[in-house]
Amino acid sequence: MKVIVCGAGQVGFNIAHYLASENNDVTVIDQRPDLLRKIGDTLDVQVVSGFASHPAVLEQAGAADANMLIAVTAADEVNMVACQVAHSLFKVPTKIARIRSQSYLQPIWSNLFTREHLPIDVIISPEIEVARAITRRLQVPGAIDVIPLANDRVRLIGVRCTSQCPLINTPLRQLTVLFPDLAIVIIGIVRDGKAIVPDSEDQMLEGDEVYFVVDTGHVERAMAAFGREDQEARRILVLGGGNIGLFLAQQLEAAHPNTTIKVIEIDKDRAELVARSLTRSVVINGDVLDGEILKEASVAAAEAVVAVTNDDETNILASLLAKRYGCRRTMALINKTDYGALVAPLGIDVVISPRAITVSNILQHVRRGRIHGVHSLHEGFGELIEADALETSSLVGKPLRDVRLPAGVLLGAIVRGGRVISPRGATVVQAGDRVILFAAAEAVEKVEKMFSVRLEFF
Repeated sequence: MKVIVCGAGQVGFNIAHYLASENNDVTVIDQRPDLLRKIGDTLDVQVVSGFASHPAVLEQAGAADANMLIAVTAADEVNMVACQVAHSLFKVPTKIARIRSQSYLQPIWSNLFTREHLPIDVIISPEIEVARAITRRLQVPGAIDVIPLANDRVRLIGVRCTSQCPLINTPLRQLTVLFPDLAIVIIGIVRDGKAIVPDSEDQMLEGDEVYFVVDTGHVERAMAAFGREDQEARRILVLGGGNIGLFLAQQLEAAHPNTTIKVIEIDKDRAELVARSLTRSVVINGDVLDGEILKEASVAAAEAVVAVTNDDETNILASLLAKRYGCRRTMALINKTDYGALVAPLGIDVVISPRAITVSNILQHVRRGRIHGVHSLHEGFGELIEADALETSSLVGKPLRDVRLPAGVLLGAIVRGGRVISPRGATVVQAGDRVILFAAAEAVEKVEKMFSVRLEFF
């Protein structure tokens, strides 16, 4: 597949990295020579210097025979015009654009992005997606990651093993013995920054980040098995009233009427706008690094503090201050990947990565075959894939113990007629089943082929 990526920033770099690693023909456009030099030296991609919205630049990048254009530059307008030019002049079949400004996304203007106007097939709004991801983590206390799958019949949960976790030092094969009726499959372990695809003899250790797939109805029991029986947060303090902070507060107001929400925003005009946009949240104009402001916001009584300012360092320091003043749980928005591994030892409970969330949203529109959802895990570790099993798939019609899955692939769950099945050796996948599986980065292309319709089927 030939893909043009417009923008060589963090998101563009990671999209190009994923696609190039799967032997796609990738060209990256950017006007910044330093970023192009870095991406050209690091990845097996072609680079073109210039404005992504200029027809001559798109032509040089090979738009005439491109299958897809992904526009993730820093400017919404460049992303939109690049899609328009790719459609009108080069007939590129699929166009994806990242759009940050919410003025473009108001429901009243919903027909703006139709094929008759601005022909963009998929719009990604990072701020909205990040706010949704934070809300999901708040709903499962103790989780560091929560991803709904199969219409939320199944969830991926990430937890950090503490010394109180009763499952540490237990071989994974014993989980089915200890919890015979608990539909849970461990699909990944991150230990000391290194990701592991576990086998049945592996054990979880203190400090591990563990990712498992579980029937949504069993989430509370699964968290209890990991020693996490925290109560859902009802008093929430949001640090930062930007787009993410505002969307988060709006979602919490709408979905959780019994939740008490306070927002701290340093800019007076923005604080007033946020206050007008919310119905029952309290908005405080002040600095999130000011201890007196945090005390005024009753940080000690907060059950969760979510730091979502535009500055990583501010989010980290504000989270640490909140912990010092007695907050039980903190979440910090962090864009710089180098910081991610540093914050857990400091005591910050959850790291929110806008880049990883945006990449996951884009990837699910890139994947081929009968694939409904894709979620990238832990900085290129692999992907959680949700797909329909076809009659021609090698998975279908025989016990899983007889299926030769590619190395690095683990089956997490099967959904059949609304029922969640935890896969065992005797389980037989049927055509039409919704299958949830994890694929390490090097195995993703093989998984795509497993869920593609073969020509001989017709």
